Amino acid sequence: MKKFTGVALLLIIALQSFGQTAPKPYGKLPTKGQLNWQEMGMYCIIHYGVDVYTNKEWGYGDEDPKLINPSHFSAMQIVAAAKAGGFKGVVVVAKHHDGFCIWPTKTTEHNISKSPYKNGKGDMMKEYREACDKLGMQLGVYCSPWDRNNPNYGTADYVKIYREQLKELYTNYGPLFISWHDGANGGDGYYGGKREVRKIDRSTYYGWDTTWAITRKLQPNAVIFGDVGPDVRWVGNEEGHAGETCWATYTPHAPDEGKKPGNGYVKDYEGTEGTRNGDYWMPAECDVSLRPGWFYHKTQDDGVKSPYTLLDLYYKSVGRGAALDLGLSPDPKGIVNEIDVKSLTEFGNLLKQTFALNLAKGATLTASNVRGGNKAQFGPQMLLDNDRYSYWATDDKVTTPEVTIDLHTPKTFNVIRLRENIKLGQRIEAVELDAWMNGKWQQIGAATSIGGNRLIRLTQNITASKLRLRVTKSPVCIALSDFGLFKEPVHLTAPKIIRNKKGEVNITTEAPVSSIHYTMNGQEPTLNSPVYKEAFTLADGGIVKARSFEGKTQMSDVSFASLGYAKADWKVIDASPANDGGNRAENAIDERAGTLYSTLTKESATYPQQITIDLGKELPIRAFGYLPRQDKQAEGIVDQYVFYTSIDGKEWTKVAAGEFSNIKSNPIEQPVVLGKPVNARYFKFESAHVIAGNGITVAELSVY
Repeated sequence: MKKFTGVALLLIIALQSFGQTAPKPYGKLPTKGQLNWQEMGMYCIIHYGVDVYTNKEWGYGDEDPKLINPSHFSAMQIVAAAKAGGFKGVVVVAKHHDGFCIWPTKTTEHNISKSPYKNGKGDMMKEYREACDKLGMQLGVYCSPWDRNNPNYGTADYVKIYREQLKELYTNYGPLFISWHDGANGGDGYYGGKREVRKIDRSTYYGWDTTWAITRKLQPNAVIFGDVGPDVRWVGNEEGHAGETCWATYTPHAPDEGKKPGNGYVKDYEGTEGTRNGDYWMPAECDVSLRPGWFYHKTQDDGVKSPYTLLDLYYKSVGRGAALDLGLSPDPKGIVNEIDVKSLTEFGNLLKQTFALNLAKGATLTASNVRGGNKAQFGPQMLLDNDRYSYWATDDKVTTPEVTIDLHTPKTFNVIRLRENIKLGQRIEAVELDAWMNGKWQQIGAATSIGGNRLIRLTQNITASKLRLRVTKSPVCIALSDFGLFKEPVHLTAPKIIRNKKGEVNITTEAPVSSIHYTMNGQEPTLNSPVYKEAFTLADGGIVKARSFEGKTQMSDVSFASLGYAKADWKVIDASPANDGGNRAENAIDERAGTLYSTLTKESATYPQQITIDLGKELPIRAFGYLPRQDKQAEGIVDQYVFYTSIDGKEWTKVAAGEFSNIKSNPIEQPVVLGKPVNARYFKFESAHVIAGNGITVAELSVY
C-alpha cells in the first residue's frame, strides 16, 4: 500500500509538472475573426468610382453612371499590386457616398448595370472576388451608409435599402474578412433631385445592432469596422498611425453626455490610444491613402508615398498592435498607376528584407521565472519558435520577470519585435530592454501596450551579443509569445524642401550626406541631376524633387514639393476681422503652415467670411490651394468655398465653388483646379460654411 501511494504521488507530481495549468485569461478577449484580422496586419482599401472622373473626393450623388467606362479595368492588376506590397487582403469600396454601386444591385438604378462598362453586364465586385481567390488574398467590403443619391435617405425606408445592399454583398461575394462602415453620415446631396440637406440622428438612425446582426448571420467570421466597432475601431485620424500606447480594448463615448455613440458620432480622438481595460476587445485600424487623396487625381501623381514612408507607417500602425489599411486609387483606365505599383513593390521588398531573418534565432534564453518550473510548456524558448500562440508564462504572483537572451556572437540590429498570446488577453503594460555593452547593462529601448504585435524601432543600430528584456509593469502574470531582432537595410533619409515667402528654396537633410541632387522638370533626381549647393529662387512655382546620395551606391527616397507663386509681393487688402489671439490675416500668406489666420469667436458667426489678396501683379492662374489648420483641431476648417478673381480689385468673377470633402479627417492642402486658366491680379477666398466653431481658420492660401 505504501509502495502504491509513493508511485501515485510521483505520478501526480509528474502530471502537475507536465500539465501545469495555463494562466487565466485577462480582460476582454478576441474572437476568431479578430485573430485572423490581427494576423493579417495589413490590407488595402480600394476607391474607384465616379469621383475618378469628376476629380472629387466625395461625389454629390447626381453623377451619370455613363461616366464608368474604364478602358483597362483589371481587378487582377489592382489586387496584385496590393499583394506585391505585402498586404494580405483588400477592402473594396462597393458604394461610396455618391451612392453609385459597382455591382448590379436590385436596390437602386444607380449602379453599374446602367453604365457602358461591359455593355451593362459588368460586375466589378465579382471580378474582385475572382482576383482575390486566384491570388490568395482575403476580401472585404465597404458600403457607405450615407447615400447622397438615394431619394429615401433620412427615412426608415432607406435603412431597409441599405440593409438589402449589405445582404447582397454578403451573400454573393463572400467569404469576407471585414465589413467596413464609414462615419460620414448626413448632409447635403442630390437625393433624387431634391438637392437639400438631410440630417439624421447618428446615434440611432441606422439601428446598428440590427444591421450588425445581418453581418453575424451571413458572414460570421468577418470583423465589423466602424467608429464604434464593434470588432475593429477607427484610430481617430487618417494619417496612418496609432498612439505610442495603443490598447486593443476600447470603450467608445458619444460627444454628448447621455447619448449612445455611433459611427460618425463618437469622441474619435479616444480611438488613437484605446481604453486600458475597456468594455470591448476592439483593436485599432490605421487608414491612410497611398496618395494625398483617396480617389485618383492626376495632379497627385507626385504625391505617392515612398517605400520608406510606408515603412515608417508600418512601424506606427502594425508595430503598435493595430492594422495598416492603405488606400489604393485606380486611375480612369481602371488600374493602379505605375508610380503607385513601383512604390508598393519596393515597400514589399523592403519588408521582406527587414524581417526575413530573426537574428535572435539560436540564442540561449534564461528566464527569472517559469510557470510551475515547466520549461517544456511555458519556458522562454517558446519566444523563438514560429508559433504565434506558444508562450513564456510566469507564476501567478510573478508580474515583473526578466529574460536574458545570449546571442553567443555579436549581432547588429535596430528593430525589436514582441508579441503576447492575445488569446489570453492584453496583459503587459510596460517593458524595458537592455544590451550588454562596455561591460555593463545599458537600456536601449522601452515600450508599453505589447498586445498582438509590438515593434520597437531604435534610433540607431545596436551591436551586442547579450540582451535583457525586463517586464516592468503588468497587472497579472505574463504570457509573452515572441521575441525577435531584425535589421533594416541601410538607407538615407529623404531631404526636406522648404520655400520662404521670398521664393527662396532650401533643401536640407537630417544628417550630412555626400550630395543632394534635385530637378525641376518632374524627373526623378539622379547623380547626373544638378547638385544642390545653396538656396535658389523659384518665384513662379513648380515641382521640385530632391534625393540624398552617399557616394555612388546609396541613395534616399525622392522628396518633392509642389510650389505655387512666391508670395513676396502679396498683400491682404481686405479680410473678415481676425480674433484677438494674434492670428492676423497675413498669416494666410506667410509660407508657414504652423501659423494661422483665424476669425474664431465665442459669439455666433455669420457667413460668408472672406479674405482678399493682391498678388502684386497680374498673373495667369490655373489653380488655388487651401491648407487647413495643421494642429489636429477642427474649429474653423472651411468645407464649403468660393474663389473669385479680379483684374482691378473692383469687378469680380466667380471662378470656382464647391466643397472640401473629407477635409476634417484628411487635412492636407485642398487643390481647386479651375475649369480654364484666368488672368488676375486679385483673388478672394470666401467661406460659406465651416466644419465646427464660429469663424474661419486658414493655415495657408496658394495660387498655381
